Amino acid sequence: MLLSFENVSLSYPPHHAVLDDIDFNLHDGGFYFLTGPSGAGKSSLLRLIYQAEKPTKGRIYLFGEPMTGGDREALAAIRRKIGIVFQDFRLIPHLTAWENVALPLRLTDASEAYIQKHARELLEWVGLGDRLDAAPSELSGGEQQRVAIARAVVARPRLLLADEPTGNVDDNTALKLFHLFDELNKLGTAVILATHQSHLVESFNKPALRLAGGRIRG
Repeated sequence: MLLSFENVSLSYPPHHAVLDDIDFNLHDGGFYFLTGPSGAGKSSLLRLIYQAEKPTKGRIYLFGEPMTGGDREALAAIRRKIGIVFQDFRLIPHLTAWENVALPLRLTDASEAYIQKHARELLEWVGLGDRLDAAPSELSGGEQQRVAIARAVVARPRLLLADEPTGNVDDNTALKLFHLFDELNKLGTAVILATHQSHLVESFNKPALRLAGGRIRG
C-alpha cells in the first residue's frame, strides 16, 4: 500500500476545520488526481503527506510506515522517497536551470559525473536541453515548472506530489505537463497530482479523489 488515511482531520486554532474525517487507501505505483475547488483542502492534504503539517486526529501510513509519532530518523528516511512540485515553482533564483535540478543530488553521495549526466538528462527529458544555463528569470512560467518537475524527480522518488502544478500556465502547456507526469508514472514513480482543473483531468483515465468542504466526496 502506498498511502492510507484513517479518519484524518486537520484543524487550525481556534476552531477552523480544514479536513474532516478523511479516509482512503492508494496503491503503490499508481497515478491519482486530487481534485476540488480552490480552498477545498487539497494543499493541506498534501502537506500532511510530506509532514509539513500533523493531523489533529487520525493516522497516516506512507509506504507501510506510520507518519505520526515516528522518530526523526525514520521520518527523514520516508521524506527522502518523496519529490514535491509546488505551484509557485520555488526555484533558487541565482542558480541556473541545471544547477537547480542538480541540487537534490548534491545533497546525496552521488558522484560529480553522475550529477553532471543525470541532471542534464532530466532537463532534456522535460524538453529543456537547450536551456541548461538559463536563470529562472529568463524562463517562461511553463519552462520554470518543467525545471521544478525535473528537480523533483532527479533523485528518483518513490512518490511525487504535485500541488496545482499547472495553475500558472495555459491549458495547452498544462496538458503537456500532465503527459510528463504520466510518463514519469510509467517509469515507476507513484503520482498524486492536486488540481482544480477538472476539464483537464477528464482527458486522462486516472482515478481521482474529490475534496469538497474538507471531505472526500464520491
